[in-house]
Amino acid sequence: MREIYIQVCFEIAVNMAGGDEEKAPVVAEQAGPSTTEGASEESSKEAEIVKQGDEEDTGAQIAPIVKLEEVAISTGEENEEVLFDAKAKLYRFDKDGTQWKERGVGQVKLLEHKVSKSIRLLMRQSRTLKICANHLVNASSPMSEHAGSDKTWVWHAPDFSDGELKEELFCMRFGSVESAKNFKEAYESAQKKVVDKTKEKEEVDSTAELLDKLNVESSTKAEQPEAEEKDVKETTTTSSEA
Repeated sequence: MREIYIQVCFEIAVNMAGGDEEKAPVVAEQAGPSTTEGASEESSKEAEIVKQGDEEDTGAQIAPIVKLEEVAISTGEENEEVLFDAKAKLYRFDKDGTQWKERGVGQVKLLEHKVSKSIRLLMRQSRTLKICANHLVNASSPMSEHAGSDKTWVWHAPDFSDGELKEELFCMRFGSVESAKNFKEAYESAQKKVVDKTKEKEEVDSTAELLDKLNVESSTKAEQPEAEEKDVKETTTTSSEA
């Protein structure tokens, strides 16, 4: 009997322990959703308060401390027509160091003035917009390949990029053979325009000089009859008095 009593007590204890373990998850499951719902309600209230604060118009106006006015910036290219525009890298030969030095990477342009028709080469660095080449195109500056490269051209010209006119030897490298070819064609075409313009100017000057010479000769011939007529009148007057 005693053994049966002990066994029954043991089974009761096991059943009681198993019942607590089964109830515990239920309690946890019931507690979980209520906690989450409370947190979501608090978050929605906070979001609504923030939204109301954003939508609220206080009507306050803050005046700027310093009033900035628009300033027109002149690049000096306003009266020029772009004949060529491409990206390239420019080098300048350093005579003292006897080596090539990089001047910068940027846009190189050939610009023709709308009035004077003069053409210049202008190049600015991409980031700083600093001028690294600025000279007039002339027929006495032929281009040649550098070390047999079909992407690189070498030429010399009186340059004014540093604020003073001085003879420079330039080397310009392009990213493709096509860009380099187009640059040379545009540069040589600009040189031809300059030559034609120079010849035209010489013809105009020669014509103007010839017209001036003809005007002087006509004036001289017109003055000679007047002088002869005056001499005749003086001679006649002298004879009458005699």
